Amino acid sequence: MSPLPHPHSSPVSEAFSLVSLLLSAMASGDLRAELECSVCLNIYTDPVTLKCGHNFCRVCIDRVLDTQEGSGGYSCPECREKFPDRPALQKNMKLCNIAETFLSAHPDQEESGVFCTYCVDYPVPTVRSCLLCEVSLCDKHLRVHKKSPEHILCDPILSMESRKCSVHKEVLKYFCTKDNACICVSCSLAGEHRGHEVETLDEASEKKKETLRNVLQKLLTKREETEERVQSLQEHRRKVEEEAAGDTERVTALFRDLRRRLEDLEKRILREISGRAERVSISIRDLEIKKEELSRKMRHIEELCNMTDSLTVLQESDTGDLCDTEDGDNEDRERHEELLHDGGGLDVAGVLHTGLSDIIKGVNVYFYTQGAADILLDGNTAGNYLQISDDRKTVSWSDIDQKRPETPERFQYYSQVMSSRSFSSGRHYWDVDVGGSDGWIVGMCYPSIERRGRESGIGDNKKSWGLDRSGDQYWVIHDGKWIPLPTNHSSNRVRIYLDYEAGRTSFYDLCDPIRHLHTFTTTFIEPLHAGLGVENGYIKICGGRREM
Repeated sequence: MSPLPHPHSSPVSEAFSLVSLLLSAMASGDLRAELECSVCLNIYTDPVTLKCGHNFCRVCIDRVLDTQEGSGGYSCPECREKFPDRPALQKNMKLCNIAETFLSAHPDQEESGVFCTYCVDYPVPTVRSCLLCEVSLCDKHLRVHKKSPEHILCDPILSMESRKCSVHKEVLKYFCTKDNACICVSCSLAGEHRGHEVETLDEASEKKKETLRNVLQKLLTKREETEERVQSLQEHRRKVEEEAAGDTERVTALFRDLRRRLEDLEKRILREISGRAERVSISIRDLEIKKEELSRKMRHIEELCNMTDSLTVLQESDTGDLCDTEDGDNEDRERHEELLHDGGGLDVAGVLHTGLSDIIKGVNVYFYTQGAADILLDGNTAGNYLQISDDRKTVSWSDIDQKRPETPERFQYYSQVMSSRSFSSGRHYWDVDVGGSDGWIVGMCYPSIERRGRESGIGDNKKSWGLDRSGDQYWVIHDGKWIPLPTNHSSNRVRIYLDYEAGRTSFYDLCDPIRHLHTFTTTFIEPLHAGLGVENGYIKICGGRREM
């Protein structure tokens, strides 16, 4: 290998030498050989130069110099020039750039693992393979290879057999569209594919590439749709997490308050239980004292009765007190009866029931407040084949055109009506009795919903969400997409639930227990009105409530 310029030569002479080297190597077709490290026989990696001018990979020369450590000196593994001290390694920037440029221009040569058939002294990467000659060629041998049409050149391959017909051992040149197989000339003329429609490999490849491009475009569209769903769910997750944080704080505070209330109730009931025994003990003590007093009186009376001196008996001053046997008897009897018939268990149950009821009321107050007004229907939006009750709660189908004035607010195409009240925040729900009709729709809609044409139906556009019954089939609808639901509804009442901040509209069947039917999730951008419609019979709003 020719040495590259000495690292201490002038920049002009160094550049001239490198250019000369490149031109010479390219002219001889042996540029790779000039860029190989003589230690690892691979293209230079981080090349460095010794004082003698020879170049090596930094790792390679460091390993060689390490083996020479302690031998009394160092030498170049290429020219054997001696160095008394371990030589300093100077990075060869020019050679590094040339090696990187070469590798970027010949990326497959390092990866294919296919080497030139004719370079037997050392492996040289192949640039092309000839299917006719069944050989692989480097740059140098490719230039002298025959260029006649029968010599078919392709990218480097390890197995030539994979490019030839397994029956006729001829090069695969055509594609049978009927059997979807690559074939040779003999297959198309005299073989099993005779008479079949065939194409050249390039034509068939381009058609397949076009198909794959279409598939790729569809996959790209699906990936974009999936990404949009991911982003939508991520946004929804953020909202759910924010809502969950608030709910967690509220529930934590609630249970902290519940624990305090329960502890207070427990102490109160335990005091009541222990108080009953204490009251009995006090009564026993009082009766024991009274018994001792009675015993004293009895002894004194007995002493008087045993006296023989009549004057002494008559002169006894406290005989009146001794003879008063009714002192406090009624009060003692009442207290005795009260204690004996004390329904202690019933009292405890009563205190417990009352205390727990107070706590439950506290929970309801903590989470819910009743709405200020019920939902009322807005007759100005009602279609002309609908009748609205005086209390504005019931909507009925009418066979007679009501001939109401045609205004921008009124539904002209569908028999629908909106609520007069709108919702722009908070959580709300209301129930609708649908037992009077087998053709109805209930839901939510923006005030900007169309009032004319087929897209004005609740659920038939992006501005409304609905639950529909047609005969025996139930559907949920949004943006014109109808999603069928199971038909095993067991009640005549449905519930519509709205969580504005969370962007949720849910529908429930009010059976026992309540059954969730479907939830729509979005980001609301306008206030929402309740929407109702009937095709026969009637439906009725049962009530409304707002959750805090």
